[in-house]
Amino acid sequence: MGNKPTIAVTHLGCEKNRIDTEHMLGLLVQAGYDVDANEELADYVIINTCSFIQAAREESVRTLVELAEADKKIVITGCMAQHFQEQLLEELPEAVALVGTGDYHKIVNVIERAESGERVQEVSQEPTYIADETTPRYRTTTEGVAYLRIAEGCDYRCAFCIIPHLRGKQRSRPIESIVAEAERLVSEGVREIILISQITTNYGLDIYGEPRLAELLRALGNVDIPWIRMHYAYPTGLAPSVIAAIQETPNVLPYLDLPLQHSHPEVLRSMNRPWQGRVNDGVIDRIKAALPNAVLRTTFIVGFPGETDEHFQHLLEFVQRHEFDHVGVFTFSAEEGTPAYNLPHQLPQSVMDDRRDALMTLQQPISLKRNRAEVGKVVDVLIEQENPETGELIGRSARFSPEVDGLVYVRGNAALGTLVPVAIADADVYDLYGHVATMADVIPRQPLAVP
Repeated sequence: MGNKPTIAVTHLGCEKNRIDTEHMLGLLVQAGYDVDANEELADYVIINTCSFIQAAREESVRTLVELAEADKKIVITGCMAQHFQEQLLEELPEAVALVGTGDYHKIVNVIERAESGERVQEVSQEPTYIADETTPRYRTTTEGVAYLRIAEGCDYRCAFCIIPHLRGKQRSRPIESIVAEAERLVSEGVREIILISQITTNYGLDIYGEPRLAELLRALGNVDIPWIRMHYAYPTGLAPSVIAAIQETPNVLPYLDLPLQHSHPEVLRSMNRPWQGRVNDGVIDRIKAALPNAVLRTTFIVGFPGETDEHFQHLLEFVQRHEFDHVGVFTFSAEEGTPAYNLPHQLPQSVMDDRRDALMTLQQPISLKRNRAEVGKVVDVLIEQENPETGELIGRSARFSPEVDGLVYVRGNAALGTLVPVAIADADVYDLYGHVATMADVIPRQPLAVP
């Protein structure tokens, strides 16, 4: 590799950040750089940071400080670089470069300039770039799964969210580009593709003049892959055409990640999500009726400024009524630069924590009931890990998305990255337990005929 420096990359934050990291790795490897997972051996460490909420920023800062103390040349990329560029350069003299969310494709040039002694600041004020199927990529997920970004950026202006400021306006990729990347991922052995964007149900609106998610799903139905999963599907965008595409496309999983954030119309109005108030008009029931086997996951924010006991009670009753399979709960985080930062009636953290705990406590028996309904079934499981000490396999069924949902613990033998039938024998609130299915599991034993 000549005299080129060795580079390590640390990924923080969401799967959108992960894809950016994978493209940076791909570009660096293509350019002939040694990329090492061990930060201690690296000359440069690229930290792809998250800045979505305060807790994520704190994790990013801790990582940056630790590496600075280890005397590493630091390249800060991602959302914090976009959000706090001047402060980061001032407070971290060890940072040799700053790269924004719309500029990660320039990483090779950034390293070259840093090597020549320049302190690089490559941050576009309005991110407009989106990678396509021709952009090199070095995957960091387990071998059987890959994320596929169908669009970047967001045109909504939710009061609590900094993402449009950090990632720019929505820009969708053409259907042909997405299908081409999916085909390449399949050729690499991927068995599950997870479609991501900020608002998946708005896919194509910017380039086609109307949402084209249904057409995209049907096109991906022709790709030879068992599982296609969607994240960030707003229920108000699940038009009849999209529901029909899910029903009629066998490899599209009926798994819907619905980022609801709240149920009470007044809170949703304060969040600048008034259209989302229609979730109280039967939309969840209509989804369940059309897709009776659907797995529904959602996230909520508790403690938004002005949220009253009455508002929170409405949310509790909403969750109790709809019995979602998986629920994530966040406490409100006041983000500078968002309208919610200056709203009156900010709630104490202790109140927000209590509400989060109450909502999660309410959800746990619901999740347990949903999981226990799987006991006695034989389900396909994507095998992703093996415990080296016990030999136990770990994977996920179609009900579970990586990192945000549960796992399936499996006894028996199977190759990593393969889909295998598993007989589910037990369940708890989050996880399932079973063994690789035998013929006896698949074909129940018939009672002997009485002569």
